[in-house]
Amino acid sequence: MTPQVDSSWQEIIEYAYSGLSAKYREFLEKDSGYFPTFSNFLNAFHTLKLEKTKYILFGQDPYPRIQSASGYAFIDKNVENLFNEKGFSKEVNRATSLRNFLKMLLLSEGYLSSDDLSQNAISKIPKDDFIDSIDELRVNFEKNGVLLLNTALVFTCKEDTKLHVKEFRVFMQRLLSRLVKHKIELILFGEMAKDIKKQLPSALEFKTVETLHPYNIGFIHDLKVWNTFAPMKLLHNRFRH
Repeated sequence: MTPQVDSSWQEIIEYAYSGLSAKYREFLEKDSGYFPTFSNFLNAFHTLKLEKTKYILFGQDPYPRIQSASGYAFIDKNVENLFNEKGFSKEVNRATSLRNFLKMLLLSEGYLSSDDLSQNAISKIPKDDFIDSIDELRVNFEKNGVLLLNTALVFTCKEDTKLHVKEFRVFMQRLLSRLVKHKIELILFGEMAKDIKKQLPSALEFKTVETLHPYNIGFIHDLKVWNTFAPMKLLHNRFRH
């Protein structure tokens, strides 16, 4: 029982999914004991078509909270607004990786200075031209051709993270083997994501951007990250129609 995705991805996903072990496919198809659900863990392949995909952003694994895991890397569905009058919203401040990613965007575009990343400094930034919802952030990623994927696509508990990464390894290898000709660039957040590159056959060559996971404070100041994301204008509402 292969999950259904956008038709542009369906054949590739069927090939990738068939690479999972029979035991693990049975686990997924029971649709219990993990999250996001069976119908949601491949959400990234529902909303961004293959022909519009320019990058795959690989995070680590879903948020460890059922109310947050959305089926998209980095998109915390427990977050409604990104900002409030004091700076970042409470939900953003509780999501360390997302908070650091947003600080990186504001710093790389010159809205903040590296010596003051405080809530007070963020509160003073004019935001009339900014998006303010997590779903608008997802849409802006996709308008830039960024597929938001995790290295492991489901979560049970932190102790099982490496197990899920291992189980999805062949899935990711098969997925990428079908994407070489599409000239898609890989953005790898953290060591688990970097392992995807290490596990690929040498014949499969992708251009990559390799960084710390955004959970680390050093991510905010990484010039490779700035050069990748600042031109995307992810916080700007210029994509609204």
